[in-house]
Amino acid sequence: MSRSLKKGPYVDATLMKKVLKLKAGDKTIIKTWSRACSVTPEMVGFTLGVHNGKDFIQVRVVENMVGHKLGEFSPTRKFVRHGGQVAATKPGAAAPAAQTVPAAKPAGKK
Repeated sequence: MSRSLKKGPYVDATLMKKVLKLKAGDKTIIKTWSRACSVTPEMVGFTLGVHNGKDFIQVRVVENMVGHKLGEFSPTRKFVRHGGQVAATKPGAAAPAAQTVPAAKPAGKK
């Protein structure tokens, strides 16, 4: 659900102070835990360290991010990979045959 237009976007006051204190070309990373904070035009060009629960993910703010939340650019879950067959090592080799899965027992009374 979006925030009321009457209230305006949520911007963390301490984060905004840090952004306004730095110069535009400064390479300093601003650390923040405020994932719910909206990106404002004043933040464009800065690098923010957004906390994902474990460490800080560096996010370089560009114009297309204005209006979005900082948490959208710092994923909290790590996608490893789905299981399945390992691809063949040689490009010309055929893929290995699929393994058969034993049929499940029919549900019934014990």
